[in-house]
Amino acid sequence: MRLLVIGYGRMGKLVDQLSKSYGFEVAGRLDIDDNHGGAGITADRVRDVDVAIDFSTADAVVDTLPRLAEHGVNLVVGTTGWMAEERALRKIVEDAGIGVVAAANFSPGVNLFLDLAARAARLFEPHEEFGAWIHEVHHAAKVDAPSGTALALQQEMEHSGYARTIDMASTRVGAAPGTHTVGFDGPSETITLTHTTRDRATFARGALAAARWVQGRRGWFSMRDVLGLVGEAAPRADT
Repeated sequence: MRLLVIGYGRMGKLVDQLSKSYGFEVAGRLDIDDNHGGAGITADRVRDVDVAIDFSTADAVVDTLPRLAEHGVNLVVGTTGWMAEERALRKIVEDAGIGVVAAANFSPGVNLFLDLAARAARLFEPHEEFGAWIHEVHHAAKVDAPSGTALALQQEMEHSGYARTIDMASTRVGAAPGTHTVGFDGPSETITLTHTTRDRATFARGALAAARWVQGRRGWFSMRDVLGLVGEAAPRADT
């Protein structure tokens, strides 16, 4: 299986380093210097590519995805901050008949944590004396705040029927790879659920697992699909 790595920062380099253990040969590496505006996505570059993994920037995703779609290359998107363009990108993917796995966080543990948060929110919804909050901590260089994972937690909790305000807070400090806490606070007690990432390699491993899974598939998917969690979540209020 031949892999194109898009974005060659910390995450792109980890994907490169771990690719062989997932059965991939890296066919190419694109970064800002050779992929401005998606210019690096050419017929020659992607001729023998089975799938691409993108850990670049939000603007680059918007430029790169349509070009990969033109060439029929499936894609794993680990970049956040482009969600305002999601509807248009989904249409491009549908029209091109490719497969995309997009996730705010590729950690298997985080995706299980999303499911736990949704279930907890459903349990607390009838108890108005409990308020909910989310706090996330990331390294100082992370640009977007709140994180994509924090927004995904909020969305899962709301979709599970939690209709009250969910207070959100972000901290950017040091080299922290990521900690997310969901809390429910009542008059005399507090309940918290916390996920802490110890090693960024978990994101690269999840992305590589997703790249292996999406081959031969068409449509827009999430890590819930990759992990087989679809249909396992708590019932949502809007279904």
